[in-house]
Parts: sequence; C-alpha cells; structure tokens
Amino acid sequence: MTSTSPLVVARATLFNILFYAWIAVLGVVAGFLLVLPRRFCTPLGWTWARVVSWLLRVVVGLRYEIRGIENLPPGAVLIACKHQSAWETMIFLDLLDNPAYIIKQELFSLPVYGWFARKLGMIGIDRQGGGAVLKKMTKMARAALAAGRSVVIFPEGTRMPPGVTGPFLPGIFSIYRQCDVACVPVAVNSGLFWGRNAFLKRPGVIVLEYLPPIPPGIDRKQFMSLLVERIETATLALERAEQKSNKLDSEPLSAI
Repeated sequence: MTSTSPLVVARATLFNILFYAWIAVLGVVAGFLLVLPRRFCTPLGWTWARVVSWLLRVVVGLRYEIRGIENLPPGAVLIACKHQSAWETMIFLDLLDNPAYIIKQELFSLPVYGWFARKLGMIGIDRQGGGAVLKKMTKMARAALAAGRSVVIFPEGTRMPPGVTGPFLPGIFSIYRQCDVACVPVAVNSGLFWGRNAFLKRPGVIVLEYLPPIPPGIDRKQFMSLLVERIETATLALERAEQKSNKLDSEPLSAI
C-alpha cells in the first residue's frame, strides 16, 4: 500500500477527536432522553449516524455511495450485511426506518452507545449461549419484524478484513426460516477505508450495495450457499474495483 501522508494522519486525528466529543455530547443528552418512551429516543439514532457521516465527509474526505436500492423490498426485511468496519454498525440507522441491529450482548455495557442500543430495542445476544440464544434472538427478531422494523445482522458475527471470509453463523438462517421473511444480502468495501480498530480513516468512497433478495421458503443448504455467494462475490468485486482505481494491487486485500 502507498505510504500514509501526514495530511491523512492529521485529518484522521481530528476526526477521532470530534467523534468522541460528539459521543460525549450524546452522553449528556442521554441523561434527559433515556427516561422518556422509546419514540422520543429514536430520532437520536439517525442524528448520530448523520453527524458521523458528515464528519467523515468534511474532515476525512470519506463519502459513501448506496447501490441496488431497487433490490430493497418494501416493508420490514432481514438485512444480512458484510461486516468490515464500525461504519456499518451505524449507517443503517440513517438508511432504514428504525432498524433493529443484532449485536453482542456486552455492547450494552458501553457508556452512551450501550445505553441507547438497549433503549432503541437492539437485539443483544450472548455468542456463547448456544441453542437458547438462537431461540431468544429469533423471538426478538420476529417481534421487531412484526412491528415493521427491519432486522440487521452480520452473518459472520464479527468484523472481517477485506479479502477475508469468515464462517457464516447459523443465527441468520434461524431468523430467516422461523420468521418467514425475505433476506437482503449487502456487500460493502468499508474496511478499505476504516479498518477494524484502526486509528486511520482514509479518504475515498465507501460503497454499500443491496443485492437481490433471497425469498422466503428456501432450505438451509441452498439459502446459505446463495447468501455466501452473493455477499462474498459482490464484496470482492467492490474491493477489486477500489484497488484497481487506486493502484493498490501490489498488496493483498487481507493486509489492508
């Protein structure tokens, strides 16, 4: 990869300062809103996402592009998104109407983020809990979908570097089958610009692409095969296109 310029470092530093300052502001606001019904807190979710997106664009020079909107059916659906960055943990708060994320249970203990995640009805799971966790997760997902809220899940369960595919966990099929819902795969290339636990955020354009939905009623083997093939093929294509445009081909994707 090309060397990182001092300007990129300076802009990333300023972004990180402003990002945590924004979280601190939300922490103050939280003290007033968390005692109110959920409907009063919901707008703060997309406000948080929009401000972070604005900071990325203005300070870092990192924008985003949404493709495949025509593949997003009306109403509540199951969104299965490739997970490369912290970026996709917030962007659907702006793109969708009051979505329910499936997140790690321990995130509820984080100041500010955890408080609002719980208040906004996110679905926390203990990844070591076995079959009981699947039943609880599916029950909560069914309730969210019934309330008209799309459910966002990261099928690999954790962030993966660009060029790397992790095992797709069984929770995604449990929700798909038990809730009898269409599943929309989503590809991203966010890890090329905002890596896992990375201080640096690089300028460019994150692409999020909604892929053709998988209709309800498909058996487990076919469903998982379609899901992996669609997400990984499209994600790799986005990564390769970005590499080519920026002449990054000299370094493996997994090293970015």
